[in-house]
Amino acid sequence: MAVVAPAILASTPEEYEAQIGRLHGFVDRVHIDVTDGEFAQNLTIPETQVWWPKEWKADVHMMVARPSEHLSTIIQMNPNMVIFHAECQEDLVPIFKKLKAETLIKPAIALLRSTVPETCADAIREAEHVLIFSGNLGEMGGKASTMQLEKIRLVKEINSNVEIGWDGGANLSNVFNLTQSGVDVVNVGGAIALSPDPGHVYREMVNEINRKGAI
Repeated sequence: MAVVAPAILASTPEEYEAQIGRLHGFVDRVHIDVTDGEFAQNLTIPETQVWWPKEWKADVHMMVARPSEHLSTIIQMNPNMVIFHAECQEDLVPIFKKLKAETLIKPAIALLRSTVPETCADAIREAEHVLIFSGNLGEMGGKASTMQLEKIRLVKEINSNVEIGWDGGANLSNVFNLTQSGVDVVNVGGAIALSPDPGHVYREMVNEINRKGAI
């Protein structure tokens, strides 16, 4: 069954805490964005300042150039999943193997719009989750490019068991189509974070992906 994971993107500890507070009480899985100011131009709080309520399942999206420099901190944090980008400056295969051998953290790979799955096939084979990235790095409020959904088929040809995530422009009008097209985890940024009633929007999106019907 597909799930909705609200995204957290904050540039200060105070902003981060406020976003946690707005989600508290109605979510159990979140998507936390972290940038290094290099791979993504916008700079968020570093992973050393990331935290979440213990009852939550946290997926940490690391938009960083050199994942190995952040790995020891991530392992100490022990999130549900860590997502690194295929377009980073390092080979993700040994990093993913280390995570699977030494931790319970799920290794995941994100693909930018221009990235063809076959170009990072080795890492996709080692991954437990592939994030189809349709947004703008380090920003909320983008538009969903449904042409990116074709990547799901290509990814599944490489690793048929991998979980599929989506990041970028998800909202109430397209979340049903995304999940019917094969997305397992819909990460939602602006549609929830910028709403005056984030709990209502979250519940509406959950109801939408669980409704019966055709695309």
